[in-house]
Amino acid sequence: MDDIPAPRTAQPLLVDFILSLDGCAAGEGWPGWWGLQSDEYLDWLAGEPDYVSLMGATTYRLMSEMGQQAEQIEISEEEKASFEEMAQLPKVVFSSTLQEPLAWPNTTLISTDAIEAVRELKQTSSLPLTTVGSIRLSHSLMKAGLVDRFRVILFPVITGRTGLERIWDRFEDFGLELTEARTFAGGLQLLEYAPTHLPEPPGTAWER
Repeated sequence: MDDIPAPRTAQPLLVDFILSLDGCAAGEGWPGWWGLQSDEYLDWLAGEPDYVSLMGATTYRLMSEMGQQAEQIEISEEEKASFEEMAQLPKVVFSSTLQEPLAWPNTTLISTDAIEAVRELKQTSSLPLTTVGSIRLSHSLMKAGLVDRFRVILFPVITGRTGLERIWDRFEDFGLELTEARTFAGGLQLLEYAPTHLPEPPGTAWER
């Protein structure tokens, strides 16, 4: 009996968004990180573990193009370093339209069902998993109950009419159990939750 290997522990899956207070992932005319990344936040970011990054085709096209342009365009050194690091890490893109070979290094293309593929990846990956952007994919994984950690870094800005990619408009209802909270220098807020999909609001029919 001593020779029987212990069951493999499933890797956790993190959905991670960086947002303005009004739920936008970017703003027209705003710099990266809204120009508010503090040394404390960047040090914390550098200390995060390596992940396998999961994304859909739209995010892949955007991020791979940005990664290729990062050395030629005017962005911060921190942003350049972030793209360089991401190029070296394992990535998985779910798409039925992309074709191999893919331009971005260390990227695997999966054209089968994303939910089943991620379910298997949680059991076989040597690294934890995280989504990159990919709102529809992130929502689908949360709805399927595959997401262990749902994290939002809120930057203290309201982008209003300049806001791009309004995240929450594309989500169904979820209950969130707060598991971690932290404030970084400059007022950045980290909020991490365990999510539960709600098929309908929790009130009675009369209350709804």
